[in-house]
Amino acid sequence: MNFDESLHLLVTQAIREDVGDGDHSTLSCIPPEQFGKALLKIKEAGILAGVAVAEKIFQQLEPGSRFRAFKQDGEPMLPGEIAFEIEATVHTILKGERLVLNCMQRMSGIATTTRMYTQKLEGYHTRLLDTRKTTPNFRLLEKEAVRIGGGINHRFGLYDMIMLKDNHIDYCGGIDKAIQKAHAYSLLLPHPLKIEVETRTIQDVQTVCETGKGKVFRIMLDNFTPDLIREALAIIGGAFETEASGGINLDTIEAYAETGVDFVSVGGLIHQSRSLDLSLKAALT
Repeated sequence: MNFDESLHLLVTQAIREDVGDGDHSTLSCIPPEQFGKALLKIKEAGILAGVAVAEKIFQQLEPGSRFRAFKQDGEPMLPGEIAFEIEATVHTILKGERLVLNCMQRMSGIATTTRMYTQKLEGYHTRLLDTRKTTPNFRLLEKEAVRIGGGINHRFGLYDMIMLKDNHIDYCGGIDKAIQKAHAYSLLLPHPLKIEVETRTIQDVQTVCETGKGKVFRIMLDNFTPDLIREALAIIGGAFETEASGGINLDTIEAYAETGVDFVSVGGLIHQSRSLDLSLKAALT
């Protein structure tokens, strides 16, 4: 599925979870034909994310709704600003309110964290990747928030790349054996997949360089210090893309970027980000 199809499914399931057999609070006191207007109010500074998602949510709930954005995804936001205005039936506004806020607050937190990391990388060759350390069934929007914040989405799941990590290698019986089997498997697929290999030692790096040519496209340097990464990069010699991973944070990311490694991956972009404060309020005239 593409992004819009996946989002449609996410919204359908989320509304089903929240509404169940009916939004009885609204049904009890608001006529179904009553129209209204609401404003998304920003209450905390950061990077805004999820405006386009909010528009799609309201349009899915009520195709005739009118959405007017005052700010765009990826823009800095400050308390007191208005992100968008929605005009629709009050039933639609109230039905979609919490889903929109949950998505936007979470996405804005992730985009803000990501922007902090990408700012640290300005002027360096190194680029920032996310990981699969995401909230089940919410990966679509968490990774979209990373993209909005300036990061690069790594693989979306187990289906779009072959990544031979430590457990794969250990269960298979070694790096060389795992690479050979994965490459042969990939060639049998309708569309062969790229192969990335995790390394834990300099010896692992040497093994991949010797046996992975023409098979592996990227070497992950897992829990390597910056000095060890420099040593590994000298061995690799540009023959493979390189990724540093494991415990990298805002305090250490520049030290890794200074090595010249192609990518750094940071799970904390998503799992350590906190939601930012936004609210959707009725605009009464």
